[in-house]
Amino acid sequence: MKIGFQGHRGAYSELALREYFGKDAKAFGYDMSESVLENLLSGELDIGFFPIENSIVGNVAVNLDLLNHDETVIIGESYLNINHCLLVKPGVKLSEIKFAHSHPIALAQCRSFLRENKIEPVSALDTAGSAIKLSKLDAPDHAVIASSLCSEYYSLDICRVNIQTEQNNITRFVAFVKKENETRNLKREKTSLSFSTNHTPGALLNCIQNFANHNINLTKIESRPIPTDPFHYIFYVDFIGSSQDQNIIDCLEKMKGHVQSVNILGSYPMAKKPTRNDS
Repeated sequence: MKIGFQGHRGAYSELALREYFGKDAKAFGYDMSESVLENLLSGELDIGFFPIENSIVGNVAVNLDLLNHDETVIIGESYLNINHCLLVKPGVKLSEIKFAHSHPIALAQCRSFLRENKIEPVSALDTAGSAIKLSKLDAPDHAVIASSLCSEYYSLDICRVNIQTEQNNITRFVAFVKKENETRNLKREKTSLSFSTNHTPGALLNCIQNFANHNINLTKIESRPIPTDPFHYIFYVDFIGSSQDQNIIDCLEKMKGHVQSVNILGSYPMAKKPTRNDS
């Protein structure tokens, strides 16, 4: 099975992918999330794997929007504790480091460590890409903030581990396939769907109340603008249960009077959510 993710080798997405599918998974990195979707739809990939939300910075909007696609379906989810490592050239000590390169979010999450050690943050496009660049430079006073997997791929030393300020830094990922390739005997414990409401007063409230009336436990709700319909929004929700359950079928049927569209993004096994960082 060929599995696609956004990023370079060693990205946190690949680390999560290998934890979910196993170390022998055939993982292929792409510069853009759109490329993952395109190659999945063309048949070059069997599975796509996206991060969709982080416990600190919130949703990954571009990936959430890409999953709202008529030809794909989510088949699973997983969580990864994000452990930021300070990676250096072999033999370099912490006291020698003056600059640290990484994605702006990673730099922000490690701000306290950098300040305490008088290391200047340098913004880059991504974490693994920074590791690639450092591996090719003769720069003993430069470091990168990236995953431990990058140290293996790019022959860098792990100078420090878990340097993020907030230790409970968790990212949720989903695996998705073309609808025609969905496994029919999938364990369906959790559902993701999107819907847009009518332009009438109370339409959203009625939809949310409808979930409550059917005793459906919403675990997430997120709004995103619709580019083709200015100042109109699409709502993403996750809830416990299968879209094939009669109670949920009845709930969605009663929503029809308040919505313009409903798209079931997938019903899939529910992953165990980590409560603290034990790594």
